[in-house]
Amino acid sequence: MTDLREPTEGNIAFMIEAIKSRLRMAAGAALQASRFPLEHYDEIKELYELVQAKPHFSVSEVEALVSELGRLSASKPSDE
Repeated sequence: MTDLREPTEGNIAFMIEAIKSRLRMAAGAALQASRFPLEHYDEIKELYELVQAKPHFSVSEVEALVSELGRLSASKPSDE
C-alpha cells in the first residue's frame, strides 16, 4: 500500500492514475500527473479519498470530478 501521508510527485501520480481508473475516464490520457503541482496535494488527496470511498458515480458527479481535476492541473497556486 502506498503511504499517501507524504506529498510527493509519485503519490500524486498514484492518486491521479487511481482516480482515472476508478472513473473509467475515456479521456484519461489528457490528465497527466506531471501537470498537477505539488501545492495542490491536499486537494488531490481529498478527491482521491472521495473517489475510493464511493461505489458508484452519476454522470454529473463524474463531470464535476473531472472539472475539478482539470482546474487543479491547469492552475498554479499563485494563479488563484
